[in-house]
Amino acid sequence: MNGALTGIIVAAAVALLLLLMAVKIVPEYERGVIFRLGRIIGAKGPGLFVIIPFVDRMVRVSLRTVTMDIPPQDIITKDNVTVRVNAVTYFNVVDPNRSVVAIEDHIKGTSQVAQTTLRSILGQIDLDELLVNRDEINQRLQQIIDRVTNPWGVKVTLVEVKDVELPQPMRRAMARQAEAERDRRAKVIHAKGEYEAAETLADAADRLEGHPAALHLRILSTMAEITSERNSTLIFPLPMEVLRLVDTLRPSDTTAAVTKS
Repeated sequence: MNGALTGIIVAAAVALLLLLMAVKIVPEYERGVIFRLGRIIGAKGPGLFVIIPFVDRMVRVSLRTVTMDIPPQDIITKDNVTVRVNAVTYFNVVDPNRSVVAIEDHIKGTSQVAQTTLRSILGQIDLDELLVNRDEINQRLQQIIDRVTNPWGVKVTLVEVKDVELPQPMRRAMARQAEAERDRRAKVIHAKGEYEAAETLADAADRLEGHPAALHLRILSTMAEITSERNSTLIFPLPMEVLRLVDTLRPSDTTAAVTKS
């Protein structure tokens, strides 16, 4: 009696163990890739399903997006500048079967591809382009890495270059370049201001020449400004007609040259 009871208990325990091994529960963000006697039969899930114990083997694959930092890379740009670049890549599995069969570890494989692609692409561009055209470089990296990982059932959705670390001598050189550029712009702006002021003064002189009374009024206004300061400046007004008379009496340059010859 005791032997029969023991056998029943053992049989029940074995049946319970087989049931636990056969019943699988996969959450919404995972899939279970089933291998039957070494041959893949497809992915199952999410939810509850049954496999054959000791015949089927299940490999869990996560479909969630993986955020992976690309280790800092020392890169020599096209213009022979050594920089240290940090980047991050976002990817997820779109085909669980291929992610298990085509590659041993799709996360490690994607990481290695991202590192080599980052060094290769950034080594083909100049430092200025790396600092300015960040969006275009990110898009180019994403397309190249995604093209490599696509046969593995992995979709690379985004690649971002986070930080570009420059050596100290290069930072000082760029600071001097920026300062020189600001000085150049300041000088250009100052020269344009002088040019515009000269044009305005020339227009004012033309107008005053055509209206002598306005010139007299301007002289009187200047005299009033000087006298309002209560200083000891002496002003001797000289009529403009006298200056014009002196100008007409002065021989011209051409007449003086003929006389000299």
